Amino acid sequence: MSNAAPDSIPAAGAPSTTSASGETEDSGRFERFAGTSGYIASRGLVDAVNCALALQRPLLVKGEPGTGKTLLAHHVAEGLGMALDSWHIKSTSKAEDGLYVYDTVQRLNDARFGDGDVKDIRSYIRLGPLGRVFSSENRQVLLIDEIDKADLEFPNDILRELDEMQFTVLETGDEVIAKKRPMVIITSNNEKELPDAFLRRCVFHFIDFPDVEQMREIIDVHHPQLEKTLLEQVLIKFYWLRDQKELRKRPSTSELIDWITALLRAGANPSQLESEIPFVGALLKNEQDTRAIEQFTSRGGTPPNSFEALKSLRR
Repeated sequence: MSNAAPDSIPAAGAPSTTSASGETEDSGRFERFAGTSGYIASRGLVDAVNCALALQRPLLVKGEPGTGKTLLAHHVAEGLGMALDSWHIKSTSKAEDGLYVYDTVQRLNDARFGDGDVKDIRSYIRLGPLGRVFSSENRQVLLIDEIDKADLEFPNDILRELDEMQFTVLETGDEVIAKKRPMVIITSNNEKELPDAFLRRCVFHFIDFPDVEQMREIIDVHHPQLEKTLLEQVLIKFYWLRDQKELRKRPSTSELIDWITALLRAGANPSQLESEIPFVGALLKNEQDTRAIEQFTSRGGTPPNSFEALKSLRR
């Protein structure tokens, strides 16, 4: 859980600061995120979002896949009434991709075929996600998704822009300066360690995997009419699967929601789930894991059908 606490937020009347656009802002007044009806956020996560808002620093969110890291940005934008822009990072992503792209191919084509004013370089500058949120008249949320997919130098390469909220278009000399400092949310699946210099500039939160009670709340958002006895069996089987050490990839929350959808559409009933796990392919996503469960059942093993039995297996 995050160490960010409510008392880490500046009180009203704190000294004013200057925004990236040069405007004076009251550091004690800022947008507060309180969650949304479509996203179950822990108190620690809500505090981390508000701490990042108060400090005007990026929020770095880590956690295993399927814990709602990417979805968080969508709901922060919804909760704060801001537009969302996204930068989905790939292994080939470069820092400059987020700033702007000089479309030399289009300019060459225009020069060859006589279309457009090729002398005006500015018409061939395409702003990237950072460039777009900097240029927006209104404050926006920027999602930098799965930053750990890029090479090791990528986080350091965007430090200056995230700190100063501005950059220069080299081809024209134009300065792109943030009119309103965006709320930046960065996600990581922990595939790579991030540089210390980058981490120092972020507010950090690790999203723990939901416990049973929090998972009930999450399921209720997506399947509010789910029968209680079916829900119990679903949760027992799901957490039993996650306990299996042989699995290479434990099922996540998003896979659980999909599995429930498949069960409901097939008209499954609680008694079917007491001794088997139908549609296991919605939960397990590789051959090794499905074979491990098949071998378990072929040896006469049966998954638990009550939370008491599940707890006894964990002892």
